[in-house]
Amino acid sequence: MKDYKFETKPLANKAAIVQGPNYRFTILTDRLIRYEWAADGKFEDRASIFAINRDFPVPKFHVYEEGDQDLEIITDHFQLSYDKERFSPSGLLVSFSAKITNWGAQWRYGHETRPGNLGGTARTLDEVDGRCDMGIGVNSTEGYSAIDDSESMLFDGSGWVSRRMPGDRIDGYLFGYGHDYRAAVKALYQLSGNQPVLPRWALGNWWSRYYAYTQKGYIELMDKFRKGGVPLSVAVIDMDWHLVDDPRVPHAGWTGYTWDDKYFPDPESFGRELHSRNLKITLNDHPAWGVHHHESSYEEMAKFIGHDTSKKDPIPFDPTNKKFMEAYLSILHRNIEKQACDFWWIDWQQGTFSRIPNVDPLWMLNHFHFLDNATPEAGATSSAATGAPEKRPLIFSRFAGPGSHRYPVGFSGDSIPEFTNTASNIGYGWWSHDIGGHMGGARDDELVTRWVQYGVFSPIMRLHSSNSPWGSKDPWSYRAESEKVIIDYMRFRHRLVPYLHTLNVTGSSQGEPICQPLYWHFPEHGQAYAYKNEYFFGFELVVAPIVEPRDKQSNMAAVRAWLPPLGRYVDIFTGTVYDGNREVVMHRQLHEYPVLMHEGSIVVLDAASAPVNGCLNPEAFEVYVCVGRNGQASVLEAPEDDSEEAKKQIESKERGALIQYYQDEGTLTANVTGRSWSFRFVAITETPQDLKVTVGGKDITQDASVSIEEYPGVPSLVIKVPQVMENKAEIKIDLGKNPQLSIIDQTERMKAYVLDFQIEFQKKDELWSALTDKKSPVNVRMSNLLAVGLDEAVTGPFAELLLADSRA
Repeated sequence: MKDYKFETKPLANKAAIVQGPNYRFTILTDRLIRYEWAADGKFEDRASIFAINRDFPVPKFHVYEEGDQDLEIITDHFQLSYDKERFSPSGLLVSFSAKITNWGAQWRYGHETRPGNLGGTARTLDEVDGRCDMGIGVNSTEGYSAIDDSESMLFDGSGWVSRRMPGDRIDGYLFGYGHDYRAAVKALYQLSGNQPVLPRWALGNWWSRYYAYTQKGYIELMDKFRKGGVPLSVAVIDMDWHLVDDPRVPHAGWTGYTWDDKYFPDPESFGRELHSRNLKITLNDHPAWGVHHHESSYEEMAKFIGHDTSKKDPIPFDPTNKKFMEAYLSILHRNIEKQACDFWWIDWQQGTFSRIPNVDPLWMLNHFHFLDNATPEAGATSSAATGAPEKRPLIFSRFAGPGSHRYPVGFSGDSIPEFTNTASNIGYGWWSHDIGGHMGGARDDELVTRWVQYGVFSPIMRLHSSNSPWGSKDPWSYRAESEKVIIDYMRFRHRLVPYLHTLNVTGSSQGEPICQPLYWHFPEHGQAYAYKNEYFFGFELVVAPIVEPRDKQSNMAAVRAWLPPLGRYVDIFTGTVYDGNREVVMHRQLHEYPVLMHEGSIVVLDAASAPVNGCLNPEAFEVYVCVGRNGQASVLEAPEDDSEEAKKQIESKERGALIQYYQDEGTLTANVTGRSWSFRFVAITETPQDLKVTVGGKDITQDASVSIEEYPGVPSLVIKVPQVMENKAEIKIDLGKNPQLSIIDQTERMKAYVLDFQIEFQKKDELWSALTDKKSPVNVRMSNLLAVGLDEAVTGPFAELLLADSRA
């Protein structure tokens, strides 16, 4: 296993250590401390699966000791008091300077309180109905959180793993970052490693279904998506790719490593066909039952590890055996990868036990599969084949505990917005859910549509369902209304990839998960904790998932949201302008979803209305801009993601575009790398009188396409710049000094709502009269609206629009 050496820096700077006969404290930062106790006085200096780097810069601290009984360690943020006995609630306590309460926050060993912890994530959501225990994260409203690392698996420094020393030992980490939640997670990444950068194609739509496809049928399905203009990037093949219900299989069939030739007569051809459609392939793997004599790689693997095959005894699954793991990866899986597999879906469900105590098989699978996938020979397409300077590895597996963020992507078995948000509190940013639900339930086209909309604004977008003939998640399985919305949003997901991939790259280096709870940015606002489903998607977008069905009269669903104090907001799908720092009930038709930009936000999209498979670098961009504050955005690209045609036209190297907006001057500058660019200034509904557009300093205002988009589109000023032929150029758009979001005329939108409402015509007349009485102040119009005597579900959408923007 020498090829899988894992870089760690487990030794802390000696200047950061305070140590006695049986205790050791390591002051990692002025708000993060490692605490150890060992009955035999032997302390652990190897890296654990949680803590791979303890080589931090030494923070400022001082120590006080009184004889053999009292020890104090003080930094600018905490004061540790210890009686030099085995750790206990009365003997080890830490007081923090964070102003969480009037008397200061205090932690006592062994007496941690869970209610204030903001949660982490769970291993799985299989068969969960309702809330579940989301474990411990490093953030808490109490200002501190302790992570117990006493029993976790260790790395031996040579590429393998090891158990801990026996005996009475305590090994933990105390995070005391108060309400600076983002700083706590950044410290976690420093200790436990950054999130890796995902390959760009992982950010597109994944198709997955537990179903016995044939080779021909699967390719035809992929072509149906392509013909319908529905882009995909990953083709997931569930367990029926291998022998399952076959006389040759001597067990239940969940584990398998031999293609079922009834369904896949030519795996190599199958792989080539999918790759030619710009699709990556992942195969499901349930490894628990080992390798039996019927498997195609049985003899080769047995010879490598010295297993006697005379009696056709199975090779047991043993992740603690080096020889087995080497054969498992380099023979068993590699033989299949050479045929048709880019990365593995590791579907381990058999618990946490192995032959070595505290060595979790899931941890072993995640760690070594991830390292293996990074090697050039792994997967159906090597780095040499793609021309990539390095291969970005990927696995698809379950959460195995703190530190699992190093092995993306995770799958939960279901989809819950709050679950995804809180995972960021333990650094786990790349969740993939079974969008649409896996099994059971009932047919509900509206629910599936809302689920897809949520999936589009999730870290990973993967449709999935069981083998029920009624549960497939392909868009054309649903009524026409839902089919169109699902297709539109799946297209929008691929349009989002320039934004997502930039967050992918910068999030890895800067310690920023893509989904962040509201309280990360507004910890002193109670609403940030109350609105658990709502989240930041990047920092530019606020998403309020719809989790309730439509009202039968209004045909609209409602969601209560809080808009943090970031100026005004614009809904990117309706163009409605909202005042910030307020709570609001939003009402949306099925094709609408509450995704809001705040002032100063810039979001860069692929301009294609129907992007193609594979998430390649775009040929043209559309930039959404919300004026009102200064803003900045970047676009990062790598040459391996270029189409073959693009490689002939633009620089074949790592590159990026920088877009900056300055509110006072009203100017936007975009330093770009060729191609076509358009700029959508959302909620600006008049062309500026002195609008000026330049490229490379040359005035091209007359050549630019300038238009105002109105309802039913997104009210916006749209400026399309002619294709930039140079590899590097500066686009500059001058709107005039201090431009503001327009006051949106909602008359046509409200008229469409009234037309669609399933109510009496007389009531429609009364509604319309109240809504169009523009001579009266808004309070009178609201009073008249409510006096019509209809349900809130009917009057609410109009109240929302009338009160959205206080300037109206």
